[in-house]
Amino acid sequence: MISPKRSEPRVTPIREFFKALDAAWRPTSAGKVSLRIIGSTALMLQTDYERGTKDSDIIETTQMDATTRQLLLDLAGRDTSFHKKHRLYIEFVASALPLMPQSPNWIEAIDLNRVLTHFFVEVLETADVLVSKLKRFNANDQRDIEAMVDGQHVTHEKLVERFRLAVDWFAGDARAQDLPRYVTNLNQVERDLFDVPESDIQLPPWVDVD
Repeated sequence: MISPKRSEPRVTPIREFFKALDAAWRPTSAGKVSLRIIGSTALMLQTDYERGTKDSDIIETTQMDATTRQLLLDLAGRDTSFHKKHRLYIEFVASALPLMPQSPNWIEAIDLNRVLTHFFVEVLETADVLVSKLKRFNANDQRDIEAMVDGQHVTHEKLVERFRLAVDWFAGDARAQDLPRYVTNLNQVERDLFDVPESDIQLPPWVDVD
């Protein structure tokens, strides 16, 4: 019996960026460098979604030592020749900054990892990416959220579930004062994109909701 032929992944600027990065990388130690990708790049690596983006965000992890981080920035950071050639660049985002649950969901970028020698890429799961976008909620963030909802890449129930976990995590420190704004953004998505009633998100009593 002949096995069905596996279709090749689409050639996209994001995939080509990481393939070029892998080819240009000069390892300083054995083993693969672990990269955890957030933002719109994560969406484009796990769905058929595409849009223009200026960067490829990599969240800081305990596996990323300071030397490796600096080497990545020297190679493919902003204003490098790599950036100018591929029109994409790497930025690092502190793990405490994005609005995410305490234990984010990471999934392996299997098709991409098949063609990489020096890197192992994981992407933030779609629902958690959308939760993080409810923090800044600019035009691009709203566009990304709408595309994921329209493409049925996330359910309303999953988005609200992950949002509640992120609220629980943020509620324990000074970041809690910004939570009412994030709830307002979620409610807008519920009304305008999911066409469902707004969720009642309970915030800590010390949060000013006025």
